Amino acid sequence: MQRTIDQIISPVSTSDGAGVKIKRAIGTSTLDHLDPFLLLDVFGSEKGTDYIAGFPDHPHRGFETVTYMLNGKMRHRDSAGNEGLLETGGAQWMTAGRGLVHSEMPEQSEGLMKGFQIWVNLPADKKMIPPRYQDIQPDAIPTAHIDDRAEVKVIAGQLFDLVGPISDIATKPLFIDVILKPNQELSLPVPEGQTAFLYIYEGKMHLDGEDIETDRLVILEDGDEVSVLSCTQETRFILLAADPICEPIVRYGPFVMNSREEIYQAFEDFKNGSF
Repeated sequence: MQRTIDQIISPVSTSDGAGVKIKRAIGTSTLDHLDPFLLLDVFGSEKGTDYIAGFPDHPHRGFETVTYMLNGKMRHRDSAGNEGLLETGGAQWMTAGRGLVHSEMPEQSEGLMKGFQIWVNLPADKKMIPPRYQDIQPDAIPTAHIDDRAEVKVIAGQLFDLVGPISDIATKPLFIDVILKPNQELSLPVPEGQTAFLYIYEGKMHLDGEDIETDRLVILEDGDEVSVLSCTQETRFILLAADPICEPIVRYGPFVMNSREEIYQAFEDFKNGSF
């Protein structure tokens, strides 16, 4: 059954961290969340002043942060002593769990810095698990060339015979990055019953009778497959899907829990240094 369009959303220009300029597609007044996805930020600039301040130390509890770098380098450090360098084509899936303090700082002062940050909720029984990092280098992400039409990278989940390196995630995500050559059609399997969306970050596409521009979030109805057609230029997009959690969401800044009491406790634990 083909997945059709539920909604097309334009991102909102804003800033986060210490002033990094971003486009936010999930986590706005238009789309607060898309269960289990809590946030989708797109950053991309060749001006160092747009990103050089980075994201200094800040806490998280109760969800997962996903960073995927299209261009540039970003250094990650946290309060547990973990450290890693995300490079062009690399990804990180951080399960904040019961809490940590971390920073994400650019390792360059000029040149193109481009990528995505996604927040994925955790179910109640996983919110207080120990923090965990999965740092994925570019050469660890499997890539398939589909005839002469497309290149597909699988960061998480399974597509055709490719299995992404991200593992043991509660919501069983699919996360792929697609380059579709001009005037080509591509059908991609998507697990039925999962929340799914795609984000076009270069070019244009035709989907479900609609022509869709660059920098558009397309929320998909349920089904087990989505078919897209590129226009007269190369089209690039990410496609994500995951199991909805269907639990109450109470969040305040960097904490995402199931009740106000749990949010208050998160603030107390952070102030007391027990992260």
